[in-house]
Amino acid sequence: MADGRMTVDEVAAVLAADTVAPETIELLAADPRAAVARLLARRQRRQEALAAEDRRLAGLYRYEEPLYAEGRRLVAGVDEAGRGPLAGPVVVGAVILPPRCRLPGLDDSKKLTAEQREDLYHRIREQAVAVSHTVIEVAEIDRINIYQATVRGMYAAVAALAPAPDTVLVDAVPLRRLPVPHQAIVGGDALSASIAAASIIAKVERDRIMTLLDGEYPAYGFARHKGYATREHLAALRCHGPCAIHRRSFAPVRGEGNLFAED
Repeated sequence: MADGRMTVDEVAAVLAADTVAPETIELLAADPRAAVARLLARRQRRQEALAAEDRRLAGLYRYEEPLYAEGRRLVAGVDEAGRGPLAGPVVVGAVILPPRCRLPGLDDSKKLTAEQREDLYHRIREQAVAVSHTVIEVAEIDRINIYQATVRGMYAAVAALAPAPDTVLVDAVPLRRLPVPHQAIVGGDALSASIAAASIIAKVERDRIMTLLDGEYPAYGFARHKGYATREHLAALRCHGPCAIHRRSFAPVRGEGNLFAED
């Protein structure tokens, strides 16, 4: 511009940067143009949102931070996906994150959309020290019950981590036979970054399995409900009966009850 000021487009480009010098912000704040004021306000809102996300993410390390302070650097989180469904395997994920690893959007997998989980799944695998998952099939679930199958999967997922963890944080389930210290945290997938990461790995891996199984058993809609007891699924069960991947140890599969909640 003739008066030496940046154009509005130039201001927008400057304010889009991750960092802007304080003197530049001060200079732009004195600019009388309404468009510049709007751009500054937009940046301020964006910065506040980023700060709030940083605080939320820091809170997700409330269980890890004391362990880091003790010198532990290989803290594993463990969680499962698929305890509640009427069909398909249960999948256990285990993840060791670098200390204070920043993964914007990280949260309990149940709070995320499928697209958000897929994005975080890839970022977790890129940044994690170690990732593993274990699949416990339906036959095993029916043979030893879903709780014991989940516990077995958790031990296997921890054993598959390389390097091995020096501490394990697990969602709700105590794993007393682990050779390293562990802590079972009720609701841990919403409280611990490590467990939240594991919940995402488990959920994405299981959803992929159920989508593939939908191709083998198209009458049940597995790609949509992932084996949970939705009305669509229960109606298909009544119409077609159970297929090879239904959990016959579960009452609704035997026609003895109804269930609509996800785990």
